[in-house]
Amino acid sequence: MEDTLELDVHDLEVPVLTGIYSEETHLPQPLRISLSVLLDAPDRFAHDTPLSASKNYLDLKHAATALPGGVHFTLIEGVADHIAETLFLQDKRVRRVTVKIVKLAIAEAGESIGVTMVRHRR
Repeated sequence: MEDTLELDVHDLEVPVLTGIYSEETHLPQPLRISLSVLLDAPDRFAHDTPLSASKNYLDLKHAATALPGGVHFTLIEGVADHIAETLFLQDKRVRRVTVKIVKLAIAEAGESIGVTMVRHRR
């Protein structure tokens, strides 16, 4: 069995141009984005292991927050797919990306409405 490492970044609030209804298509709407990335792990992490043996959490945050400007994503599934592809392109050690997106603007009583996408390296 191979060792893996899972990195998590949760609850980033990101304004994104997304939606299909007219009231959604003109202004960015707030999304809550969480990610988990499964990586190949080295045999061990010693006290002096360099960051290059893992992955910088800021890479995950950047993939979720630095979406292409001016691009309207019809579906939030497209946002999730873009984030996953970005992470696969960044690092060949990434095996699986899980992206959870909650549409904050449609919640009426604090509920979470959204999607979770799991992509595996092909």
